[in-house]
Amino acid sequence: MSDQIKVHVVKYKSRPNLVLRYVDPVTGKQVAKSAKTSRRRDAERAAAKWEAELREGRYQRQSRMTWAEFRERYEEEKMATLSGKTLAAWEAAANHLERVVSPKLLATVDSNVLSQFQAKLLAGGMKQTTLASHLRSLRAAFSWAERRSLITKAPRVDMPKLTKGDRTMRGRPITAEEYERMLTKVANVRKGDAELWKRLLRGLWLSGLRLSEALQLSWDADAAITVRLGGRYPMLRIFGEAQKSKRDALLPIAPEFGEFLLAVPEAERSGLVFGIEGLVRGKPIDTQRASRIVAKIGEEALVVVDPNVVRLRVHKKTGAVTKVPKCATAHDLRRAFGTRWSKRVMPVMLQRLMRHASIETTMRYYVEHNADDISADLWNWQGNVSGSIPPETPTAATSAAASEERKSLQSNEL
Repeated sequence: MSDQIKVHVVKYKSRPNLVLRYVDPVTGKQVAKSAKTSRRRDAERAAAKWEAELREGRYQRQSRMTWAEFRERYEEEKMATLSGKTLAAWEAAANHLERVVSPKLLATVDSNVLSQFQAKLLAGGMKQTTLASHLRSLRAAFSWAERRSLITKAPRVDMPKLTKGDRTMRGRPITAEEYERMLTKVANVRKGDAELWKRLLRGLWLSGLRLSEALQLSWDADAAITVRLGGRYPMLRIFGEAQKSKRDALLPIAPEFGEFLLAVPEAERSGLVFGIEGLVRGKPIDTQRASRIVAKIGEEALVVVDPNVVRLRVHKKTGAVTKVPKCATAHDLRRAFGTRWSKRVMPVMLQRLMRHASIETTMRYYVEHNADDISADLWNWQGNVSGSIPPETPTAATSAAASEERKSLQSNEL
């Protein structure tokens, strides 16, 4: 029926510019818009162009949906099916957009608006990694709006690129000494149940589990994450509801964590593995609360993981404000696990052990050997080739000896 559309140029006495008008063949209603010119020739050209677009289906009327209406619908229809963490990320991104841009209509949020939005947040001191997280949430929302025909086309979202000196990792792998230091400070933060929290820190250090996973880990077979000790090797059974990938899986675990679990007497193998309960008996503590407690332990131990990131702490009694650098969190224990095992296994195996969806995540975050590690591997390789055992600390003399030995082997072969 679109081939029946005919756009006419008309003149209204009350308007200085000419008007383009046609009758919608489906609804029978008149549709009009300004030609934005008083010259008939220009208006007729605009009418011909609009008519062609209408007949070919290329013209899309701009949505009049308000931003508030879109947000309400998106949260009711889409966010209701996703995790609470995803909802929280979207709410944070939407709140920032409303604070900085104050959009009235959904269609007014285009690529130019988003570019200005990025610039203002960066100028306000937001880290690029945080900004990227907000933009991913907004991009997903606009893509959903396009699929629902709420907007003609989702705006392009240009993700920020790391500048020189920036790091994707928001913390760093802590050392064994720093981990031990955290253990000594647990009682300062948790006087009543210090042993439970020490055990949790040990478990995170040995397993590489995410904090939410460790808190849910259970001996009970019907739990979301359960220990399996009956097979040849200790493993974890995890259902999709309890892990980031949302997929059921049977997971291998590091041998030292397997020994940690096997050391628990059989009579005590019931309920939560780490036994840290929340307000409901038998249910784990809220992950965010547990995260704050572990972070507090990191602060008490003075394990600084990023001195460039500072937050302000206000003393409850005196009101004094102090600057606190970013200290170790539960995720830094996971990073430490990944770094240790990156020196023992190939990246593909590490990806499986860490349960990363992408190998790029594994390579970017955890395979970061320093120069000493690489040098040690190179000297070990040289020893294997020459048939000698390399010294722990290579010297010029040992280097010369190794060179002479290689020459001797080559002459014998000739």
